[in-house]
Amino acid sequence: MQDPQYLDEAFMQICDEMGKTFVKKHHDYGKGNILSIKELGITFRLAEKIERLKNLLMDPSKKPENESIEDNVKDIAVYAVILEMYRRGWFQKLELKES
Repeated sequence: MQDPQYLDEAFMQICDEMGKTFVKKHHDYGKGNILSIKELGITFRLAEKIERLKNLLMDPSKKPENESIEDNVKDIAVYAVILEMYRRGWFQKLELKES
């Protein structure tokens, strides 16, 4: 994939990557875990991811075995979008489009 030439292209490229991450994880985990924890639980998940990210950033010499900085950043962004979808009622009632 080429590096973007413009800021808006860069933003949309990352959003596309986030969308693919969301779909992949949704296929793995489904909606039940989010529906059971609701808004507050999503917020706790965000806090956990932020703590992991802080830990990784505080010691750049650490080489994580399970999740990279990039993985955590993407997960934080995806959880933020899920929270907004949940607040709008979309996450509860919509399903993935069949591909």
